[in-house]
Amino acid sequence: MNAKQGRPLPTTIPEYLEQLREALRGADPALVQDALYDAEEYLRSELAEQAGRDEAEVIAAVAGSYGAPEEVAEIYRETEVTVNRALRPPRPPKQRSLVGRFFGVAADPYTYGALFYMLLSLATGVFYFTWVVTGISTSGGLLILIIGVPLLLLFLMSVRLLSLVEGRIVEVLLGVRMPRRPLYIQRDKPWLTRIGELFTDGRTWTAMAYMLAMLPLGTAYFSCIVTLLAVSLGLLLTPLASLFGWWDSPGFHLDGLYFALADSWAGALLAFAIGLLLLFATLHLARLVGRCHGWLAKHLLVRNPVV
Repeated sequence: MNAKQGRPLPTTIPEYLEQLREALRGADPALVQDALYDAEEYLRSELAEQAGRDEAEVIAAVAGSYGAPEEVAEIYRETEVTVNRALRPPRPPKQRSLVGRFFGVAADPYTYGALFYMLLSLATGVFYFTWVVTGISTSGGLLILIIGVPLLLLFLMSVRLLSLVEGRIVEVLLGVRMPRRPLYIQRDKPWLTRIGELFTDGRTWTAMAYMLAMLPLGTAYFSCIVTLLAVSLGLLLTPLASLFGWWDSPGFHLDGLYFALADSWAGALLAFAIGLLLLFATLHLARLVGRCHGWLAKHLLVRNPVV
């Protein structure tokens, strides 16, 4: 009996995983996915090493070494807190003033992670979009042939793999907890059942939708951040243009606002101030985009295993 919950210990791997899933109810879905995958890997390796023993005996022995489901769930929760504290970049002191909060964004490491993600998203968006469109059109067009079915299955599994890779990028750059293990699949189920779950799992299709959406999102992120950085850096360099007379130099021309600001020292200093404010506003925008995109990735790429 499991003394903590007053119910018998599981006698099969699916029962163990189900109790672990229940014990992790309310935890981060990414953590639940990792815990289920690790537990199944350990249980099946133990069962393979002790092939002559009954599954119930192996599970009972594992409960003493690996831990009962509730104990394992508690360990994962505590470890997650410890790891998050160790890996989380040191947060800057909380600023109370409006000015301090505005300029304090430069001290947040995830600001630069979000900035880099916005620049990277154009390349990843093009790749994801191309992969999904090519995969759908090729496998769908070949479904009339025998080779079309395995090709479609390989494509759907590749989408899951790419979603795991994208999750790691999102976690590293945006600071959003994403799965570090593949999606848990009960391996003792028949192949046809597992193939059917591949099609009926909603996250397979939401991950595909995410990859299709990454092209317009990546284009918007890249265009927006490059434009804002170019304008703000151009304004910041206006005093140098005024000092060296670059606006009159051959091959360098400033039109409109740039010329008017660089035409005098007062204007050049005003341009510098505007550029500085615009640069920090751009950092705030990058941080906001990072949080919003992390939320989107969390909801489209991670399936909540707790039902």
